[in-house]
Amino acid sequence: MSFPLLTATAVLPAAGAVATAAVPAARRTAAKWLALLVSLATLVLAIVVMVRFDPGGARYQLTESHAWIADFGVRYELGVDGIAVALLALTALLIPFIILAGWHDADPLETGSKRWRPTQGFFALILAVEAMVIISFEATDVFLFYIFFEAMLIPMYFLIGGFGDRAHAQGEEAASTQRSYAAVKFLLYNLVGGLIMLAAVIGLYTVAGNFSLTEIAQARANGTLHMATSTERWLFLGFFFAFAVKAPLWPLHTWLPNAMQESTAPVAVLITAVVDKVGTFAMLRFCLQLFPEASKWATPTILVLALISIIYGALLAVGQRDIKRLVAYASISHFGFIILGIFAMTSQGQSGATLYMVNHGISTAALMLVAGFLISRRGSRLIADYGGVQKVAPVLAGTFLIGSLATLSLPGLAPFVSEFLVLVGTFTRYPAIGIIATFGIVLAALYTLVLYQRTMTGPVKPAVSAMPDLKARELVVVAPLIVLLIFLGVYPKPVTDIVNPAVNQTMSDVHKTDPKPAVEAAK
Repeated sequence: MSFPLLTATAVLPAAGAVATAAVPAARRTAAKWLALLVSLATLVLAIVVMVRFDPGGARYQLTESHAWIADFGVRYELGVDGIAVALLALTALLIPFIILAGWHDADPLETGSKRWRPTQGFFALILAVEAMVIISFEATDVFLFYIFFEAMLIPMYFLIGGFGDRAHAQGEEAASTQRSYAAVKFLLYNLVGGLIMLAAVIGLYTVAGNFSLTEIAQARANGTLHMATSTERWLFLGFFFAFAVKAPLWPLHTWLPNAMQESTAPVAVLITAVVDKVGTFAMLRFCLQLFPEASKWATPTILVLALISIIYGALLAVGQRDIKRLVAYASISHFGFIILGIFAMTSQGQSGATLYMVNHGISTAALMLVAGFLISRRGSRLIADYGGVQKVAPVLAGTFLIGSLATLSLPGLAPFVSEFLVLVGTFTRYPAIGIIATFGIVLAALYTLVLYQRTMTGPVKPAVSAMPDLKARELVVVAPLIVLLIFLGVYPKPVTDIVNPAVNQTMSDVHKTDPKPAVEAAK
């Protein structure tokens, strides 16, 4: 039997989480280093997966299949296509930076008296989330996917509620109340979505007799499995609702600003750059493959919701006074672009959406982590409390600027390519929606440049006059992300070569082809 590489990529961080949690409280530094080493080892395994994956080969590769709950047709089935490989690599790449950025976020606090904070628990929870996200990208059994889709809510709940942001103007007691509210809101929204999906999963089993994605999709393609139109639509809605909450899509988005505001910056990155990608990924893997006709039926409504997310998220970002809430609403706008690309039903749109998932993860990580370093120095999330930072901390200001420019999809940085593909893919089939969506770019320029202007330029405010610049650990976190933003902005081919074959197969699942150009190219 060949080495179970996909299982190893999930088991390693899971085992690392257990080992990190078991480190004695007095050995906090050892727990941090253990978590970091485990995350780096997981990154190595993810690189091996990328190297062994053949974009021109079978749709699902490195597959594993074992009987699990045989009486109910549940199997332990794993396999990756190009989309899953790209997102698995993104997850494994970001976790070491998240751990390094949060190196001191769970250290004991001094608030009159020393309070206990389980430092090892913080890093163990991050590794647990990584393991669950990775296996969600790998699972080709619907029930297996559902278990980890829901299970990741538990460690995220504790990361938000138990290890929240310390920068709160109203004191620790008010901060604790707000963290609890944000954590409960996150959990309730996602649990409701998950319960609705569970009903759809059971309904799918009733119709298909098993949970295997590949078997059900193949049976649907060759005509041996028929679903009544109403049944397919209801099942699609059950799956899509859960994924739209996770994504998040307007109007199911309201948990995200609270969760990101009250989390530490690394946990905020974990939410929007890693966990939320499971929702958009699942739309491609499960909604389009399992319910192709229902997906086409729902497309007009979903495109309108995605368009609202783009404009609404950008407009609210313009008016924010809190740095983290601004990034949260910007992410809602960006997820609107991703979902727009998925349901434009063109190869350019879906390639752009997949590339956008990767690029958004990198750009949001760069901006939010630098913002976290900024907030930790000043002790405030309010934009008005900053000014003139570039004069006292030029490296911090410079990296913040690049992260901001990436957020507005400046040409030459990675998000531009993906946003351009999404808009082109949308315009070729839905020109009116494509035109309106471009206003999201204009608004993005407004909120990012105003954010930079108000925090980094102008007179130096007394509270930031002694602000130190980025330290070595912080530079190690930020510099590779900046390099990736530039590299993938100039040369996105390594990612597109991996994802394009999977996108073409997804287009085939829904029996869609790209519209022919109105004017043929000259020969």
